[in-house]
Amino acid sequence: MSTKTSTGRQSGTGRRAELLALAARLFAERGFVLTTVRDIAEAAGILSGSLYHHFDSKESMADEILRGFLDELFGTYAEIVAAELGPRKTLEAVVVASFESIHAHPAEVAIYQNEAKHLAQLERFAYLDERNREFRDLWNAILAEGVRTGAFRADLDIELVYRFIRDTVWVAVRWYNPDGPLSAHDVAEQYLGILLDGIATRRRPVRKG
Repeated sequence: MSTKTSTGRQSGTGRRAELLALAARLFAERGFVLTTVRDIAEAAGILSGSLYHHFDSKESMADEILRGFLDELFGTYAEIVAAELGPRKTLEAVVVASFESIHAHPAEVAIYQNEAKHLAQLERFAYLDERNREFRDLWNAILAEGVRTGAFRADLDIELVYRFIRDTVWVAVRWYNPDGPLSAHDVAEQYLGILLDGIATRRRPVRKG
């Protein structure tokens, strides 16, 4: 009897995960506002009423999608910071982790990028603003420590650099192809090379005489 109950629970959990993945893809492709419960149900090959056996609304689905994604991402960030690698290595690890997240969860990243501002106006999504502040604090702390220790240039405008890194990393979800020739790690390495070392070769000193 217990085996059947366990199996049924696992089956229900699996179906729930499938529906969330499907909803995430539709939210990413069509937008949260334009995607209806009926759209998700039709894509899943079920009636809308059947979908309500698992979720009470599309807001509930988006909430579960984003919470799961952000909890995993920020859990990874916390592990990196706790490792105390020093500011440069920490920055590198956080950038790599971010690109790996884009690779593993492109739909979730797209939803967060495209819908967070709208969803944050709803009470149940208030945590999105909290996560944004947490992300900003994380980067500002890494950059400030790098300036303090001499790992980064003393003339950095930390807020400007934070915004540059944030925007250039996460916008990659719009063009990065998980099945393309470059892996997430390859893209991260190229990005870090540009960020930390620039793209210009060093000029040779001009000889006099």
